[in-house]
Amino acid sequence: MKKIIFVLLLFTVTSAFADEMFPKKGWTERPDPVASRHAMAGGEISIFAGQYPKSLNYYIDNNVLSAEIFGALYETLLSINPVTLEYEPGIAEKWVIADDKKTFTFYIDKRAKWSDSRPITAYDVKWTYKAIMDPKNLTGSHKISLERFESPVVIDKYTIRFTAKDVHWKNLGAVGGFHILCKHVFDGKDFNRINFEFPVVSGQYRLGEINKGIFVKLERRENWWHKKSERFSGVGNFQTIRFKFFAERENAFEAFKKGVIDIYPVYTSRIWINETKGDNFLKNRIVKQKIYNYNPVGFQGFAMNMRKPPFDDFRVRKAMALLLDRRKMNSLLMYNQYFLHKSYFEDLYTKKNPCTNEIIELNIKKALNLLRLAGWLVNPANGFLEKNGQRFSFRFLTRSSSSEKFLVIYSEDLKSAGIELVIDKKDWAAWARDMDEYNFQMTWAAWGSGIFKDPEGMWSSKEADRKGGNNITGFKNTGVDELIEKQKRIFDIKKRNEIYRKIDKIIYNTFPYILLWNIDYTRLLYWNKFGTPSTVLSKYGNEGSAYWYWWLDEDSDADLHDAVINNSMLPWKKPSIYFDEVFQ
Repeated sequence: MKKIIFVLLLFTVTSAFADEMFPKKGWTERPDPVASRHAMAGGEISIFAGQYPKSLNYYIDNNVLSAEIFGALYETLLSINPVTLEYEPGIAEKWVIADDKKTFTFYIDKRAKWSDSRPITAYDVKWTYKAIMDPKNLTGSHKISLERFESPVVIDKYTIRFTAKDVHWKNLGAVGGFHILCKHVFDGKDFNRINFEFPVVSGQYRLGEINKGIFVKLERRENWWHKKSERFSGVGNFQTIRFKFFAERENAFEAFKKGVIDIYPVYTSRIWINETKGDNFLKNRIVKQKIYNYNPVGFQGFAMNMRKPPFDDFRVRKAMALLLDRRKMNSLLMYNQYFLHKSYFEDLYTKKNPCTNEIIELNIKKALNLLRLAGWLVNPANGFLEKNGQRFSFRFLTRSSSSEKFLVIYSEDLKSAGIELVIDKKDWAAWARDMDEYNFQMTWAAWGSGIFKDPEGMWSSKEADRKGGNNITGFKNTGVDELIEKQKRIFDIKKRNEIYRKIDKIIYNTFPYILLWNIDYTRLLYWNKFGTPSTVLSKYGNEGSAYWYWWLDEDSDADLHDAVINNSMLPWKKPSIYFDEVFQ
């Protein structure tokens, strides 16, 4: 299953700033602490990127691939240290936070240039803000943070000021963390039709060749304005990053084994356990590693559309969860590799602060009782549950054949309870369109997480009816709304996390999703021709951080070529990497 990770910015404010200038006096640019000093520029890495997207415009197709590509093409006002998470200059060389904690002034680095050599200005920043906030533009999930501000004021060509309507711990991250687009290229165009053409960029890469449905290529820019900055040494090393598309992960894995793809993160336990055998694996030509770092744990589950019957009834949603045999699936299909979810914020809990949510187990008798209370009764003539003369039948919207083996097991248990599940399979683009319009009954959705949680986009009632947003289930709860409002003014992350645990309990007991399972490490396969940092991946990153910190090692590439021809062995690499053990 391809994760649909909606990127959450890792920005936060941790104290009250009194009209201070940042970065603070004495700030010195230093090398990226994760990047290797041995890294070399050049070469290509080929990546499995899932199914072909409907758009590469991250603002209107809010998914992991578009976020990855957009982040390579365009920059933000602020950047963030990958280890300390402290703010560092981006497009803005300095910024001022007034003592009211609502006024943010950014001073754009006069060295910052677009790829056509024109300067990046405050007018570009203001134009991008207005494009995101335009009601005509399908930028729903991105509006949430920025609508907390008045329209920014251009002080001069290189200075822009944002004023928040209210104090919020996330305000600085909101205005410092959105990608700035080029006004002189996109002004006057239909923003919803800006999908695959980005002729002028500011980032380390530019868009290269696109073969629709096959691949998208990024090319390293030689005239990137930050190219000589010390903190970007050893970062973004590949001359070409090629994102390749396959309708199914199984097909992508076969391509990986043939060397068509260079790196393959494993989301299927059967592959990890049973299909990593043969000479290429045994002789270390393909590296198999588990990476343990601080990558936040998200959640995945079967999302139920609460806006319409039958899933507008809490009793029905809970019954649907009680009819899912997760332990059977984990054992039969996933070799017990996963832990079962009992929270939407798994990494907020520790041994000292354990999660008290009751884990949901298969219980058909309990489920049938809930369904009976909801008015669903068995028709003895056909064995199906009915209510008001309507059979309990629903469509499960999916985009992947790999999900069908899970749905077969689920449908059997549902059928024994008198419920019919119909699989409605579509490609990624069609699935995404239906999700934007909330045109579904149930679907499989997987979500990433941020280090600093912000539940508003997914769980606020006001987001339930905004098209193209993250509140796909239509969740509405006044208690959660009150807690979301309360956390906005709290700058202490520990106190916010206490609130999020309360929010978690309410959501968990409302059953907007049938929660599934997860792992807390990254399973990685890659051809043994790359140089990597000692940590392999970054402190908080998943496999996507490999695209930025790895490099093609010419000697290793030659050794791999010889090893394949001669059927010989390559040096062994550690099967497990623990960030804290190797990071210096």
